[in-house]
Amino acid sequence: MFLSDVDIKKAIKNGEITIEPLGRGQIGEGSVDLTLGESFWFFKKMYIGARVDLDKVGFKKATKKVNADTVVLGPGEMCLGISREKLTLAADIMGRLEGRSRYARMGLAVHITSAVVQPGSANHQVFEIFNSAPFTVVLHEGMRISQVVFCRTESPTSKPYAKHGKIARKQ
Repeated sequence: MFLSDVDIKKAIKNGEITIEPLGRGQIGEGSVDLTLGESFWFFKKMYIGARVDLDKVGFKKATKKVNADTVVLGPGEMCLGISREKLTLAADIMGRLEGRSRYARMGLAVHITSAVVQPGSANHQVFEIFNSAPFTVVLHEGMRISQVVFCRTESPTSKPYAKHGKIARKQ
């Protein structure tokens, strides 16, 4: 069952969901808006158009980190971004990242396949930002680029992501 704004506020008050920082107006009817941070990862030029063996090349090797207030994505271009907010979830609450319709209607996707925020997470969310529009788009730090919806699991996970996730422990 998905949580409504009333449920989300109650879970925040009870410490089952922590979102830091959480700005005024970020909680919607059944979701919380997440804002874009200042860190981005772009593919290195040597990998663009190349044949890449995914068993040998991971995103850390293939990308270059850029810290900026504003970045530009051309048509068909992708980058990784990270949420300004850190989400901490109880072991019986999980989330799902969703795009925002205002940007989706303009051809911008914020995740390709990794939308799940695992129960017991305590990390910033990574966005797989893809521009499918026929024009260049400008992204700004602080823009409300995504939203997260929450649901309660029937039982707490035995493997909270903050303790068992490989990447989660480093964020």
